[in-house]
Amino acid sequence: MRYLVFATVFLLVMGGINYYIYRRFLSKISTFFRPYAAIIPAILMLGELFFLIDAVTNFIPDSPALYLLLSAFIGISFILFVMALVYDLIITASSHVPLDQERRRFIKIIFDITMLIAAISYVLRGLSQGLKAPVINTVQVKVKDFPAEAYSIVQLTDVHVGRTIRRDYIEDLVARTNALNPDMVVITGDLIDLPVEKIRDDLAPLGSLQAPAYFVLGNHEYFHGPHDAIAIVLELGIRPLLNESLKVDLPGGQFELVGITDLVGERMGVLAHDLDAAFSRTDEKLPSIVLAHQPKTINLIDGQRCDLMISGHTHGGQIFPFGYLVIMDQPYLAGLHRHNDSSQIFVSRGTGFWGPPLRVLAPSEISLIQLAPA
Repeated sequence: MRYLVFATVFLLVMGGINYYIYRRFLSKISTFFRPYAAIIPAILMLGELFFLIDAVTNFIPDSPALYLLLSAFIGISFILFVMALVYDLIITASSHVPLDQERRRFIKIIFDITMLIAAISYVLRGLSQGLKAPVINTVQVKVKDFPAEAYSIVQLTDVHVGRTIRRDYIEDLVARTNALNPDMVVITGDLIDLPVEKIRDDLAPLGSLQAPAYFVLGNHEYFHGPHDAIAIVLELGIRPLLNESLKVDLPGGQFELVGITDLVGERMGVLAHDLDAAFSRTDEKLPSIVLAHQPKTINLIDGQRCDLMISGHTHGGQIFPFGYLVIMDQPYLAGLHRHNDSSQIFVSRGTGFWGPPLRVLAPSEISLIQLAPA
């Protein structure tokens, strides 16, 4: 039933988007282009249909290139929908401007050409950024009572190891992480995007992380077996934090590292988040670094010390302006924010991508968080 509801909603949404692209954008570009206007949305819709069928049946051969192509259709539809919306609004508004027909016709030709070039550039930029290696994003954070003058944490999040992100990507990720020589590595969820038995070899390079590494569950681990995800990270020498804390010893003192399971666990009835358990053994006198996949988890912290929460999940919106929809659900989209007088939160744009291999104004990142006393 869940798959049926998902399939119905997906087809209705993508069908509506592609029809709008055709009806309000491509069919209005020019009389020459009009007979061919339906070809692009039809191809996109066909690719999205195959993508949906594969999501249920896994009928597509194990080909990252083919999967990238089909998933890219979803992102391209979204990009063209944005362009169609802008085009529609401008054309509608301009129809009320008093101009003679000859001048109006000339301006529309120039405008149509400009919009076509903009749409193509938008798609190409999205593809180039989506397939690009993650950048190093260095963030400096001051934490009250922190017991070291300099301490670095590398955050990896939303890697989505699966159909397209494979072993070579993880090998490069691990090599670049080790080159940063961090004091700690944290993986804040959505590491896996397929059942573990299918990607065991792809995950193996994570066992070569040189710094102590910790892991919290993201929503995608719940979709593919959270207990299997926990088992594989343990095999790789990475410690999962499941609504629990530990004290990290430094020459100048200690700090608390707290891990909270993902909020989706409550809905799925397995490994639900439990803040009371997570903070039950913490010392309020010690600074507290909290790991939680979804940024909105910070709204649930009440009375516990949380100097810095480290999160992911949002992908920074991944494809602008999709981020405006994301922040309807999450309080923060990306970057470092002061949540209140005693708490800060850092939200990564993600180290991989999910679905369409496109990113616009939201490049993937390896986050290097440098901590120092406030």
